[in-house]
Amino acid sequence: AGSVEIVILCHGFKSTKEDRLIVNLAVALENEGISSFRFDFAGNGESEGNFEFGNYLREADDLHSIIEHFSRANRVISAIVGHSKGGDVVLLYASRYHNIRMVVNVSGRYDLKRGIAERLGEDFMQRLKENGYVEVKNKTGSVSYRVTEESMTDRLNIDMHAACLQIDTECRVLTIHGLADETIPVEDASEFAKIIPNHKLRIVEGANHNYSFHQAELASIVLEFIKEYLEQDKAASG
Repeated sequence: AGSVEIVILCHGFKSTKEDRLIVNLAVALENEGISSFRFDFAGNGESEGNFEFGNYLREADDLHSIIEHFSRANRVISAIVGHSKGGDVVLLYASRYHNIRMVVNVSGRYDLKRGIAERLGEDFMQRLKENGYVEVKNKTGSVSYRVTEESMTDRLNIDMHAACLQIDTECRVLTIHGLADETIPVEDASEFAKIIPNHKLRIVEGANHNYSFHQAELASIVLEFIKEYLEQDKAASG
C-alpha cells in the first residue's frame, strides 16, 4: 500500500532514475514501508528536453513541480534525497522553497567552480570563448554532450555557500560523503557542515563517489536519519 509520506530521490549528472544507487535507496525505503519516487531530470534518461551542463536551478524548479504534484494528491513529502549533482539540487531547493523538513545530500559539490577542468580539459574557458561551446566525447570517441557558454555561466553563478545560508533552521540536513570519493573531494562535505544551520555529517570510510562497494551502508545511514525524524514528528504530533 505504501505510505502517505513519500521520499523523493534525485539522480546526479548524466545519470538517470535507474542509477544503481538511486534504485537501491528506493528498495531500502520500500522494505521499511516508506514510499519513494524517482524520476529523470529534463534531458536525462526517459525525460524530454535537451541535456544541459548547468541547469542546477532549473532542476530545483523541476523538483518543485513534482513536489507540488504530490502535495495536490495529499501526499506528504517527508524528505528529498539527491546524489552528486542531485545533492546540490536538493540543497538549492531547500534554500528557495521552505516546505521540506528533511534533506539528504549524498556527495554533493560545495564549490561548483571546481571539477570542470577534470571533465573538459584545463583550457575549457578559452575553447568556450573561441567556439561558443565545448564538445565532450565519451570513451568511444563520439560526442556525448555539448557545453555552451550559457550553461557554463549557469553553473559558475551558483553559490552554494550563499544558498546554504538560506536553508531554514527547522529543515534537517544530512550530508553523506565517501572518504575515498575520486570525483568530489570529501572536504566539500565539511564545508556544508560549517554553514548549514541544522546539519548532520556522516563520512563513509573507503566509499567512492558512487558507493560502489558501500551501497548497504549508504542505505542504512539514509534510513536511520529519515526514520529517526519521522518517529520524532509522529511523537510530537501524536
